[in-house]
Amino acid sequence: MILGILKEDSADNRVAVIPETAAALLKLGVKEVHIEAGAGERAGYRDADYTAQGAQVTSESEVLSKAELIVKINPPTSSQTSQLKAGQMILGQYNPLTNRDVTTPLLASNVTAFSLDMLPRTTRAQASDVLSSMATVAGYKAVLLAANEFVGFFPMFMTAAGTIKPAKVLILGAGVAGLQAIATAKRLGAVVEAFDVRTAAKEEVLSLGAKFVDVEGAQESAAAGGYAIEQSDEFKQRQAEAVHKHGSMADVVICTAQIPGRQAPVLLRKATVEAMKPGSVVIDLAASSGGNCEVTENGKTIVHNGVKIIGNSSLPASVPRDASAMFSKNVLNFLKILSPKGEVVLNFEDDIVQGTCITHQGEVISPRLKTLMATS
Repeated sequence: MILGILKEDSADNRVAVIPETAAALLKLGVKEVHIEAGAGERAGYRDADYTAQGAQVTSESEVLSKAELIVKINPPTSSQTSQLKAGQMILGQYNPLTNRDVTTPLLASNVTAFSLDMLPRTTRAQASDVLSSMATVAGYKAVLLAANEFVGFFPMFMTAAGTIKPAKVLILGAGVAGLQAIATAKRLGAVVEAFDVRTAAKEEVLSLGAKFVDVEGAQESAAAGGYAIEQSDEFKQRQAEAVHKHGSMADVVICTAQIPGRQAPVLLRKATVEAMKPGSVVIDLAASSGGNCEVTENGKTIVHNGVKIIGNSSLPASVPRDASAMFSKNVLNFLKILSPKGEVVLNFEDDIVQGTCITHQGEVISPRLKTLMATS
């Protein structure tokens, strides 16, 4: 198999495969690795680094014409899609559950597309879990961004000029991003509280030294694979009261709560933002799916009643070197399943292959995506 790596768009500094992974793929049995010139530069990887590991640096058109499997984190552009041939394969993180338009051109091009965010929530799939990898980066960077934008210090200081109180940070959602945000905020010396509808999250929150905001009566489902599910109106009312109470006293709120295939739950209401102190900061990592904050604008930084709200779901791209390394390792682990000897084996009896394959021979394969499209 010939594997190709494309450069990401200008808004994303990452690269899907780093030089060390290219070498590992060649050892796995991949015949050739072709990478678009300059694809890794913004992440700190030079073309010479790739050639030193046995990869061939070439043009975008050469990658598109020669590669049997193309790796690109973001969906291919319309120009790239038009150059794909029937039967070619493409791999990345395409978020088809929320980005409904991504599958249409792939179906029309008759290509086989794999989206790593569609992995089943199983132990075997964890090594390829790009959602967890990128959430780790996002949670870490969200706190650093908040600390940079906040008008005060994060840690407590005892100085000759008096004692500076530590910042109060509220984390909404205690998944991978939320837990990383908690750990980072604690390392910076903040007083941290966290809210999540999943009772299993409480122990993890407490283990990191944060306070857990309890709201009784949350509904949970084993079928959700560890994700939150839609809650009753009665619970939402209690939740809103708790979040308002704790959010209005917070200096920083980090929003991370999302439900796969659904709009992000609105947890931080406009009234809560207006009750926060001027100079406070809200970082909304769920902005691309509607946002947890009622006044969030995706991809924008706004100031509402003196509070800065940053709607950014693309923070992993701001830590491109290590985010690329993590994504690249996820790709390698997935290809060990998809092409264990360097040649792709489309075994749709394998739940990982079936779950991640969003299009093949003009049809939708992933059961989750197929169900969503049938009911929407």
